[in-house]
Amino acid sequence: MDLVFSTEALDRAKRYAAWRDAICDVYVHVNVKADDPDNYDGFIRETQFGNVAMTECLVSQQLISRRKSHLSKLDKDCYYVQFIQHGSVNVVQSGDSFHTSAGVGALFCASEPYDLQCMGKVRSYYLEIPRETFGNRFAGGQAPLAATMSTGRGLGRIAVEFCSMLASQGTNLDTAIRARLGEELMDVLALAFDSAHRDEPMTEQVVQKARLRSVKAWIEDHLCEPALSPELIAKSNGVSLRYLHALFRLEGQSVSNWIWNRRIELGHDMLLRSDHNARSLTEIAYRVGFSSSSHFSTMFRRRFGIRPSDVTRSRSS
Repeated sequence: MDLVFSTEALDRAKRYAAWRDAICDVYVHVNVKADDPDNYDGFIRETQFGNVAMTECLVSQQLISRRKSHLSKLDKDCYYVQFIQHGSVNVVQSGDSFHTSAGVGALFCASEPYDLQCMGKVRSYYLEIPRETFGNRFAGGQAPLAATMSTGRGLGRIAVEFCSMLASQGTNLDTAIRARLGEELMDVLALAFDSAHRDEPMTEQVVQKARLRSVKAWIEDHLCEPALSPELIAKSNGVSLRYLHALFRLEGQSVSNWIWNRRIELGHDMLLRSDHNARSLTEIAYRVGFSSSSHFSTMFRRRFGIRPSDVTRSRSS
């Protein structure tokens, strides 16, 4: 993730003022009141997954407030999803108050006034998600203004694991893949919060679909690695090989076929892009996880009905 700001290199006496100037007045448009401004620590890192902006931050004990005066400075209508790694926060919005921690995730509206009372030092992920785009994923076509969910089990656990995985491994992915993963993340989050908000029991099929999205996202991160295998995927995602195959039966195909199809699609995209003009077919084949250009060409013709060279020739003409 890209570092936006950190107090680490600053003199301790200047940290709090620098934090307010750089972050609160410009970056997020909020008021802050630290309990101990002379001993302030904080950082913000950010990355983008399509429509989803992911931020990891550390803040010292403080009250964060967004008021009506801040709303006019906002250029988008969004929700925040909060996943705390350590510490705890009291979230107050529209008369509702709820306590969040490492076991409880929160959803609240970034475009409405709110208070966040950070208890001690708090390290957390925040996901900024377009309000309309996210709301359309809920069963009723609208997300709740504010809500919580357990992140220790079921869909909540899958959601927070998905978020953590993207934060640690998704930074260097291709922009198009990152955008696709952002869409998958919004789907998982909407499923999790919708189920928690309506107090509906989570059916096995709902949990399987959410877990499948999470597994797919992990595969996308490792798609071009030649050693990628169903056994490695299952082990890295904490599921049995049998369960992994069951998940992909929901797609009507095997996990191996899904991987090969995604690699072929990625290779096709690379052949179409002008920034890959200098790469040979063999280079592209190896880059997307094939062990030979002949295997790549065979799978490519089977998938698209044309040869890889036909794609480059049509692009040049």
